Amino acid sequence: MKYQIILILSIFFATEIISQNTINGNVYEIENGQKQPITGANVYWDGTTLGVVTNHLGEFEIPIHTNSNKLAVSFVGYTTKIIEIKENENHIEIILTENIELEEVNVSSRQSGTHISRTNPFTTVQVTSAELCKAACCSLAESFETNASVDVSYTDAVTGAKQIHLLGLSGKYVQMLSENMTNSRGLASSFGMDFVPGQWMESIQISKGAASVLNGYESLTGQINLEYKKPPTSELFFLNGFISSELRMEANANGSIIINDSWSTAILAHTASDMLKVDHDDDGFLDKTNITRYSFINRWYFKPNDQWIGQFGIKYLDEQRTGGQFDFDRKKSLYDIYGNRVASPDIYGIMIDSKNIEAFLKWGYIFSNDNAKSVAILTNYVGHEQESMYGHRFYSGKQNFVSSSLILQSHFGDREKHRYNAGLSFMYDDLNESFDKIGNVQQNQFIPEIVVPNGNRTEKVPGAFFQYTFEIHDLLTIITGLRGDYHNIYGTLPTTRMHIRYNITESTTARASVGNGYRTPHIMAEYNPLMASSRKMIFTENLKIEEGWNYGANITQYFPLGARELIINFEYYRTHFVNQLIVDFDQNVREVLFYNLNGKSYSNVFQIEANIGIVRGLELIAAWRLNDVKTTTAGKLQTKAFQNQYKGLLTTSYSTPLQKWQFDFTAQFNGAGRVPSTAVNPAEHTRPDKFDPYQIYNAQITKNFKNWSFYVGSENIGNFTQHHPIIDGQNPFSEYFDSSLVWGPLMGTKFYFGFRYSIDR
Repeated sequence: MKYQIILILSIFFATEIISQNTINGNVYEIENGQKQPITGANVYWDGTTLGVVTNHLGEFEIPIHTNSNKLAVSFVGYTTKIIEIKENENHIEIILTENIELEEVNVSSRQSGTHISRTNPFTTVQVTSAELCKAACCSLAESFETNASVDVSYTDAVTGAKQIHLLGLSGKYVQMLSENMTNSRGLASSFGMDFVPGQWMESIQISKGAASVLNGYESLTGQINLEYKKPPTSELFFLNGFISSELRMEANANGSIIINDSWSTAILAHTASDMLKVDHDDDGFLDKTNITRYSFINRWYFKPNDQWIGQFGIKYLDEQRTGGQFDFDRKKSLYDIYGNRVASPDIYGIMIDSKNIEAFLKWGYIFSNDNAKSVAILTNYVGHEQESMYGHRFYSGKQNFVSSSLILQSHFGDREKHRYNAGLSFMYDDLNESFDKIGNVQQNQFIPEIVVPNGNRTEKVPGAFFQYTFEIHDLLTIITGLRGDYHNIYGTLPTTRMHIRYNITESTTARASVGNGYRTPHIMAEYNPLMASSRKMIFTENLKIEEGWNYGANITQYFPLGARELIINFEYYRTHFVNQLIVDFDQNVREVLFYNLNGKSYSNVFQIEANIGIVRGLELIAAWRLNDVKTTTAGKLQTKAFQNQYKGLLTTSYSTPLQKWQFDFTAQFNGAGRVPSTAVNPAEHTRPDKFDPYQIYNAQITKNFKNWSFYVGSENIGNFTQHHPIIDGQNPFSEYFDSSLVWGPLMGTKFYFGFRYSIDR
């Protein structure tokens, strides 16, 4: 241990002598004789991996590199410029000129859709808008089809609820953020993956392992941050239409206006509707819930000068889901004398109605005498209501969530080496929920029991945090973070996290992280889709807050191959729980039990991923992941149910010269896994206690024009589905009815067609 300390100290002191001077400047184009800033231009030292991107004013600042004095500046559609920097020169202006050869194809830019950030000390996978266009990507839930790190699966066979998995664990252990503000918690977690249209998103950042303490204590396996289209940079007008072979129809539109030098605004709108009932496996239940959804965002951007900047906006969503047996008709459902819905006595119906409203405010000030110092306020509100019916079970919930942070960013001495963030936060979460068994019920029908008290609870959590960053550019970054929160129910919650990024060579980067986190369990809000089953839902003790630790390390190697590059990433992450909410399907086939962990629970994940541009226009990503996930259920440590032992991914993307055509193909290789035993059921209602490996294949072809693009595709080309996912679906009011044992796809081959129309700035 002492040698490790000596080594770290040696690195600290030896590198102190490295110069950290910077050069700044502006990148412009000439339009109507006037200089106009270029946002998003790439500025990097020629022959190195050190680079930055210009902001909305075309400004950049980049550390001087000791091995290069030539600065390269590039932007899609413009000729790349290489400028030799003279000694003692610290500010430059660059004028880019349009590349006439690309002028006819405005939507033809080609960029790597998914990549691991080279400079971020957190292991962060960047998913760009280019990657989101490689598949149908109707919602956030469908945005990870070509991603090697995140899996998406159904929670059950009848409600359409989806969940993600990261590092071998449920998405409930992933902190979901919208532009670094918490957006999906409690009620929204069951169906919230479908609430975000894919065409609204500018990019997605997937951070693995312990996350920054600035965003709270809840991240256990990582963070997924969504960046929406923004008023200053989004299209003037964008329209997208989509239709599938199952008559799923969607439309998305957005437009933005730059009102003046200080103000700009954007509106994003979305609608979706299912026009056809589908029951391909003839079990009497719809293969998917039919959805009617409307949502929109209005957001504003304000920057009166170089010191002040602000953003605020509002989002609204209204969604109705209808499922259950094929003959169920929402319009013919009954009401009692109080105006409440009443369950049908002989048809199993599912209705899930959600209303969601969000509002946010981000306000920042940059100190005029030192632009490395700033202060910011981030505040957001989420109000969510859900009314749902699962056969003869009724659930309703109402949640009001507020989160606010005050963040100071500054530095000690040399601002390039010693930076820190400090601040205060407050979280308020008020959840009220109830459930019941009501309606017209025949005497011979089985009514499953729910032994869970109504979940009415208010959380109030003030907190404080401090994060210190030591950085030697192009060599070493160390981030240590501490925060303390006081929970009005669970008491003091100390959080500690640390990240290290070290460039072993210019082409080899190593990262390591460690940290703990907490999560408040919301049983019925998060697991109410399990009500679509005859299982009794029981918990036997007061549930504690979930707590765990995450450790991770990865090495990224870059191999130059002429004008292209091969990137290989090796990583290992381990999550172990101090306490966990156990959802136990193993003790009794007639029950699902919720209780605190009594034993071990952990996840070990190994992954290797390779990304290469084979020839001009052809990219390939190959990945393989091993999952070792075990939890103590039914009194013994065993492999987590429904978890694939491994996951393989192969994606290829080919774009013709000038990007007039693009061809995308994805293959997913899913390993075998365990299923809770149903051996005590009658023979006709039993299922195997494991599932075999299976593969899923998707493909898409896109034709690009100047302002238009048209795409056609197919998902699940091999038509693989889980056979008989519903137990006793012919008798949904019997004691054997169970839709919760889902491990594979529920929908067979699907074809779709769509278009995009864009008027760019």
